[in-house]
Amino acid sequence: MRVTVLGYQSPYPGPGGATPGYLIETERVKILLDCGSGVLAQLGKHLPIFELDAMLLSHYHHDHVADVGVMQYGLMVHQLFGQRPADKPLPIYAPGLPVVNAQTLVYREATTFTPITEETSVTIGDVAITFLRTDHGDGDPCYAMRLEANGRVLVYGADSGPGTAWKGFASQADLFICEGTYLDYNLPAKPNGHLSVRQAAELAQSLSCRSLLVTHLFYGYDESQVIAEANAFVAGPVYAARIGLQIDL
Repeated sequence: MRVTVLGYQSPYPGPGGATPGYLIETERVKILLDCGSGVLAQLGKHLPIFELDAMLLSHYHHDHVADVGVMQYGLMVHQLFGQRPADKPLPIYAPGLPVVNAQTLVYREATTFTPITEETSVTIGDVAITFLRTDHGDGDPCYAMRLEANGRVLVYGADSGPGTAWKGFASQADLFICEGTYLDYNLPAKPNGHLSVRQAAELAQSLSCRSLLVTHLFYGYDESQVIAEANAFVAGPVYAARIGLQIDL
């Protein structure tokens, strides 16, 4: 598997930036994980949107889905131009709640929608995917994703607080994409459905992950500070997310 960071910033993109979005490629498929603000512009540097095989959305907060409507409209136009068959809509896998959000995921012949829960398992080409509800704090479901292909395991943690039951789901992952929303200086005293960079590193180390990608960062954070506060992870390489970063598993 190859992972390409298309966007990682939150709660909004900085100049020339993008909020969460990750392109996953194997020999057989191309999958987009989340579709935040600015993600489509970054995706176009790697492949046209009509070549995607599936899109998975962790939850419906704006920073993770802002470009979905643009994606749907773009796919409709590519079908009109004959670049993507009209009988090949892009399948979107996402939470079934809130219903008002889920209902927007079917758009003409461009996209279809399949709801996900913790009991859902999906196989897309050579990628097997399972889901875990995270501690994101506001009542609406948010799902982490475990992708397995060719003997490698990628876990995308989406948004998560300290109450998520990671053991077993993310243990010994070849790459754990984990949010580090806060640095030490701005970590709230009361948990609010997000982790700090230091907490992400400690979590990945406790799960014996083989590498860590810290993401969901405010665009103004200094990359060296992110790496410094991730020093608890010593089991393998640690990366601070940046647009265009590629990791091969």
